[in-house]
Amino acid sequence: MDVSEIRQTVDRFRILIIGRANAGKTTILQRICKTQENPEIYNSAGQKIEPAVLMGSRERGVHKIENEMMFRNNPGFVFHDSCGFEAGGQSEFDEMKAFIASRSKEGRLNDRIHVIWYCIPMDEDGRCFTEGEVKFFSQCDTGSIAVIVLFTKFDALYDDEFADLTSKGVSRQDAKTLAPQHVKDAFVNGPQVQLLYSRKGNQRPPRCHICLPDMDKDDADCGMLIERTAEALDDETLKQLFVSTQRTNLEVCMRYALKM
Repeated sequence: MDVSEIRQTVDRFRILIIGRANAGKTTILQRICKTQENPEIYNSAGQKIEPAVLMGSRERGVHKIENEMMFRNNPGFVFHDSCGFEAGGQSEFDEMKAFIASRSKEGRLNDRIHVIWYCIPMDEDGRCFTEGEVKFFSQCDTGSIAVIVLFTKFDALYDDEFADLTSKGVSRQDAKTLAPQHVKDAFVNGPQVQLLYSRKGNQRPPRCHICLPDMDKDDADCGMLIERTAEALDDETLKQLFVSTQRTNLEVCMRYALKM
């Protein structure tokens, strides 16, 4: 099917984004949708939720994972946010599990969760997996939904490497140039990646992971996230829908158009 035929059946690509508070989730969604605006929020009945109501919900600790987030300049993406679950509370975890289970078996492809982006920030002390992350990858059955881990704020690791290099006598200019590649090379076999794909206590590893630095910059490059997400999708219909919906990388659109 071509894209026009696909959109008669599935008109929106649906993403569940999971992660700790301040993991940079909203920033990533803004970069994917090429906007600086905050998303509009709708409840499960399709009614828009006003910002004042949302603020009050946050203050009371109330959040509904069923709520849909959309950006006006790209309504082809629908996002769900499971904020609050990172604290490790059993009720939040059970709610998230139930949501994934129900949305993975929806009769209409349009209502299913099509991919899960799990954000783990690299700017926090220890940079270890939290209880919530361990529970997700060891206990949450995501079915056929592709799960991709996003190591966000990855550039925070550059500062540590820069300091290490300069302490060894490397000039500040050379250290600034060398630090990003040194970090990337070390991270490939680092403890976070090993734990992520380890079968010991981790029964459901992700399809892949992506390191995302500098997402706070207006010209941040989302090309790798787009490519790896497309590659992780087994369903060709969803792959075409995702590639055509994203508007940040024309090269990816053209490449997949030729493949399909």
